[in-house]
Amino acid sequence: MEKVNKYFLLNKPFNLLSQFTDELGRRNLGEFNFPPNVYSVGRLDYDSEGLLFLTDDRTLTDKILNPKFKHEKEYLVQVEGIPSSDELMLLEAGVVIEGKKTLPAKIKLIESPIVWERRPPIRDRKNIPTAWLSITITEGRKRQIRKMTAAIGHPTLRLIRIRFMNLVLADLPNGKFRELSEEEITQLKNKL
Repeated sequence: MEKVNKYFLLNKPFNLLSQFTDELGRRNLGEFNFPPNVYSVGRLDYDSEGLLFLTDDRTLTDKILNPKFKHEKEYLVQVEGIPSSDELMLLEAGVVIEGKKTLPAKIKLIESPIVWERRPPIRDRKNIPTAWLSITITEGRKRQIRKMTAAIGHPTLRLIRIRFMNLVLADLPNGKFRELSEEEITQLKNKL
């Protein structure tokens, strides 16, 4: 009998590891009831939130994680201060982090999105305004977006992935997961 692969989207909460165990006892994916052999494809940092894709399809995972394909990932990013248009153009063109320039990105200053409350909330400083950006990147260096915004003088306060390739978070509640539809799986495989 042919194995039927499983595909899931999780809206990862803040302060949750993108792995199933942790020697330090931190919250992790083990608290969700995923089937055996399902793992996250890529990761989101412990202090980042949003869309995490999980599957037991190793062939698909290998193709997605191959950096030559440059798959898009879109984030809502709350930063300290209000970036100027020049600073946004710098981000778009690529900034040097850890001695290497980032690939061009899509950057937009956006209105404050309607998102779930974070627990605990970000530190609010009355005399320092914040702004929200939509940032789409095609690479996945460690803590890349946080390092990019810091490089232009606007530290990231909150980071939420809302899209990975054709998969979108939409209205999936924070801390919940769902199986992908057949249509989503087909679209995903067609992009590879």
